[in-house]
Amino acid sequence: MYMPEDGAILLSVVNMKLRDGVCSPEELCAQNDWDCDELCRRLAAMGYAYDACKNAFVYIG
Repeated sequence: MYMPEDGAILLSVVNMKLRDGVCSPEELCAQNDWDCDELCRRLAAMGYAYDACKNAFVYIG
């Protein structure tokens, strides 16, 4: 699967996959052949960071 270009769609897809049973961003990236650093950078640029307790990217501002 390609990494969506649109940030809102990317966030939605990532959090949906994490919510539906993927254990971590690293596992998600491995399953989809994505660069995990790029994923985190793109979401951080939108103000989101990974929260391990929620297993989701959450808005931090």
